[in-house]
Amino acid sequence: MDLARRELLLLLGLAVATPSAMAQVSGFPARPMRIIVPFSAGALTDIIARIYAERLAALLGQPVQVENKPGAGGITASQYFLGQPADGHTMLFVSSAHAANPALRTKLPYDTKKDFAGLALIATSPSLVVVPADHPARTLEDLIRMGREKPGSLTYGSAGVGSATHLAGEYFRTEAGLQMVHVPFKGVQEAVSAVGGKQLDLAFPPIALARPLMDAGRVRALAVTSPKRAPGMPDMPTVAESGHAGFDSSIWYALVMHGKTPEPIMKTLAQQVSRVSDMRDVADKLRSQGLTQEKLMLSEFDEFIAADVAKLGRLVRASGITPE
Repeated sequence: MDLARRELLLLLGLAVATPSAMAQVSGFPARPMRIIVPFSAGALTDIIARIYAERLAALLGQPVQVENKPGAGGITASQYFLGQPADGHTMLFVSSAHAANPALRTKLPYDTKKDFAGLALIATSPSLVVVPADHPARTLEDLIRMGREKPGSLTYGSAGVGSATHLAGEYFRTEAGLQMVHVPFKGVQEAVSAVGGKQLDLAFPPIALARPLMDAGRVRALAVTSPKRAPGMPDMPTVAESGHAGFDSSIWYALVMHGKTPEPIMKTLAQQVSRVSDMRDVADKLRSQGLTQEKLMLSEFDEFIAADVAKLGRLVRASGITPE
């Protein structure tokens, strides 16, 4: 009897998980879908979004197109996204910048907590502190000493004002007691390329975006921003080890929805995103990008975002960044 009951429950579970069963229950999705990405093609947000778009298309039975809308640290994409119907057919892929913008902008064209609904936290990544390959600073301590000797002489690039890589730079600048000049770009890959081209002194890219230029001998990493050494780079010291105890600056990547999206659609999408995250090849691809998989969904993710809005607000105020 117990065996028969377990088999029945298993069959019912499989039926609920199939795209055809979902379509019968909710009629969703009814047409092709989109994932809006706030940064340019080639950025890590774009890479992860395309991995999920391909797998979600197969699960949902509809094409899922990635659409890049770079600019203003993610605000351009967020504003565009909120102008789309709140029917679940459009998703927004965000990074930590999503939680930082309330502190960085005096007049956001939306309310981060009320206008968006968290769908799924997907992954986190530490950043690297990178400099041109032939930069005279051989260690992080060298770089800090150089910056202190000539205040304002160091330049660093980011994916734009309010981006996660901008906040990593400001966090580092504050902790190290430096004056640095910030140069914003539309995407962090452009900033790293500028470092590789010796137009900037440093940048704070995710590991995956730094690796190609490191392998090509164009940039050199001095430290990783996570509290512990990165699994794929065991010989790379942390910023904390270099004399700044407690330093921890990681970037997170996630999907959010319009705050008015119907709850059944939110649950359907969360279920399918979770299935994608459980795929072995997806896990391998994220790991190869230097990412750590995370799994916070719906209301739990909303709580995470609210806490990060408060945390990054404190960082912005402490760093002395003047909101625009």
